[in-house]
Parts: sequence; C-alpha cells; structure tokens
Amino acid sequence: ELFATTPLAKQKGFTPGRFSFHVADGRCAQCEGKGQIQVEMHFLADVWVTCEVCRGRRYNSETLSVEYRGKNIAHVLAMEVDEALQFFGNHKHIVRPLQLLADVGLGYLTLGQPANTFSGGEAQRIKLCAELARRPREHTIYVLDEPTTGLHVDDVQKLVLVCNRLLDRGDSVVVIEHHLDVIHAADHVLELGPEAGEHGGRLVAAGPPETIAATPGSHTGRFLARRLGLATATSAPAVATRTSRSKCKNGKRPASTDEGEP
Repeated sequence: ELFATTPLAKQKGFTPGRFSFHVADGRCAQCEGKGQIQVEMHFLADVWVTCEVCRGRRYNSETLSVEYRGKNIAHVLAMEVDEALQFFGNHKHIVRPLQLLADVGLGYLTLGQPANTFSGGEAQRIKLCAELARRPREHTIYVLDEPTTGLHVDDVQKLVLVCNRLLDRGDSVVVIEHHLDVIHAADHVLELGPEAGEHGGRLVAAGPPETIAATPGSHTGRFLARRLGLATATSAPAVATRTSRSKCKNGKRPASTDEGEP
C-alpha cells in the first residue's frame, strides 16, 4: 500500500496488488514471483537456480521502477527486520508488527523470506507475534514446543518477556522446553522421567522451580538448584506451566515450560 501511494505508482495507475509477487501483473513472468527456477533432475533431488530474467528480484522491471525513499519493493523484501524498523520508523502500522518480530529475537529474518525456510522455533515465534498483534477476545492457552531452539541467550530473555505479555493479557502459556532460563521463569513445572524412553514417562516432580530444585532424583532440579543458589538435589527431566493469575517472586509473570534434562 505504501508503494502504491508514491507519485510514480499513481501516475502509472498501480494498485497495492501490483507490489505483491502473488499477483501476475507485477511479478516476473519467467519465475512467477519466486525469484528462482526449479530444475528437475532425473536421478537427484531437484535444484533451484536464480531466475535469469529478474535475477532473483521476483518483480518485472516496470514494478521495480517505483521507489520509496530510494528503495524499490525488491530492496525492501531483502531487508532484515531490524533494518526495516529503522527504514519505516515513521509508519506506525508497519513498525508495530516488525517490532514484535524483533522482540522475540527474529530481527535477523528478511521480510521476503519464504515461510518454508523457517525452523520450528522461528515459526512458533512468528505465530506468537501474530497473536500479540490481534486484539484479545477470550482466554487462550498457548502451547509452545521448544521455542528457544537456535536462540541466543539474550533472545531467550526476549521470548520470556513476550510470553509474559500474553499472560498480562489474561492468557495462559504452556512450554515444552529444556532451557533453564525458561524453566526458571515458570510458575509451575512438571518434570517427567526419571530417564528417557521406557525408563521415563513418570511424574518426577511438580511445583514451582524451588520445589523442583529440592526434589531428590530430579535431573532438572539439580541444575535449578545451582541457578537458585540452593543445596543441590539429586537428579531427573521436567515439564512446566504458567497461568495468567500467577507471578514470580520478582513480581514478573513467568512463562510455562515443559522441561527435559538440561
């Protein structure tokens, strides 16, 4: 929509759809807006090569001639979220979803990145952003499966803060997780074990992190005890949950977690 409001776009009669690579009018006809061409291999997996017509830019030359602040639509789609936040700083309706992505540690994603290239953890965090962007209507329970996969330590803290925002809205969060920072932030932890496979599947411990840390035979408790500065319990794995009404000692709402051996 922003590109459609530029003087050149108005002069050419371009509508917002012109700048979508899903619409035939504006996209490259050779690669159909994919930026790549699939080459079938008889005895090997098919390969994708860069489109020679648009050179991976997805759009035809007429669409790319329209620029906003010196950038065309292909340049914008190649931007990382963090860069786009600076570029579109004056457009609140664009900045809000971008800021949510940055808040969950996804500032490195490019705006035009295909959905099939996201990891499981990235896809879950994008879904979280979509939920935070919509207006809350009723109590919702969110179940996340190891959303910290691939995250830097600083980004894990951002994820916990985002989960807290869901709790502050009145929702509940359940997280299956092995990361100690997430388990430590939980209101209630359920640890299943004591080992994996046929040697596990039993409830080893349940309660707040302090209770898990003091449970003999808890593998998770052994590591939590060190984190909490408590006497070390013996060892086992865990699961945790948080609801909208509970809080941690520091007054912040933590995130739910299902935890295995750290």
